[in-house]
Amino acid sequence: MFFEDIKLNTEIEIEPVVIKKEKMLSFAKDYDSRPIHTDEEYAKASPFGALLAPGVMTFMSVWNKYLEQDVFGSEFLAGKSTKIEWHKPVFADDTLFGRALITAKSERSEKNGIVEITFFVRNQHGETVLTNITEIIVRRRSK
Repeated sequence: MFFEDIKLNTEIEIEPVVIKKEKMLSFAKDYDSRPIHTDEEYAKASPFGALLAPGVMTFMSVWNKYLEQDVFGSEFLAGKSTKIEWHKPVFADDTLFGRALITAKSERSEKNGIVEITFFVRNQHGETVLTNITEIIVRRRSK
């Protein structure tokens, strides 16, 4: 989808994703090895009472499901920025439900524009666990 075809306030539902413990531990060992993510005994004694999924992993799990929908096709050129806010912890076997909303767009050059997508992610209890604002660069139609 070209930049010119993108409509503000377009909403995209994202397929649910389950945070599997094995993937959570593997990701944590590779990218966020703090004991709250990797050590069950430590996590049990924490205020959370159990291992937490690494925050970036939770967003990337939803982001991947979003990318599978291929909303922008080959006109999606690159990411520009992202800002994640975590509101509630995510645990092993939680199911995350996401929705994305096109919240802004601006021309960048004659070849491409910037599209801002805001993500709202809830767990199986309906609690918001994270929000995210990502800017992507999308190809414009040739003139």
